[in-house]
Amino acid sequence: MKKTLPLLIFIMLLAACGFQLRSEANLPFNTLYVQAPAGSQFANQFRRVVSSGSSTRIIDNAKGAEATLILVSERREKNILSLSGTGRVSEYQLRYIMSYRVIDVNAVEIIPVTEIALRRDLSYSDAELLSKEAEDALLFRDMQNDAVQQLLRRLQLTKLTPQKT
Repeated sequence: MKKTLPLLIFIMLLAACGFQLRSEANLPFNTLYVQAPAGSQFANQFRRVVSSGSSTRIIDNAKGAEATLILVSERREKNILSLSGTGRVSEYQLRYIMSYRVIDVNAVEIIPVTEIALRRDLSYSDAELLSKEAEDALLFRDMQNDAVQQLLRRLQLTKLTPQKT
């Protein structure tokens, strides 16, 4: 009884806060083709997320797909945000920008070219060069993960037009 009471209280608090496990993504198409440059980390990660977290199958040919996701562009930018009194960089702004469009099997545009833009601020110090480079890479990877999740949520809201026969 003494061990189960704290566990029961924890479960009740967890349920009361609205916590819910992420469920399967319900994309409006059964098959999806991802058109992206070879070796695109974003495309590879998106394929993995869709394959493991939804009933939609990623296929290797656009002809057999109900929809085609076209990765139009993907950019990583690093801009100086502020300088110290001696003229050295003290902060950077990192930007991850990707644009995409979605077409159906008849090449009709379902989603026009749309952009997902994310930014993070990074403090900088010459004395911590290696750790700041690692933090830079980690922030870009985090933004890419965020962009994949945003794209997945946007695709879940997509409405397919009925096929005319």
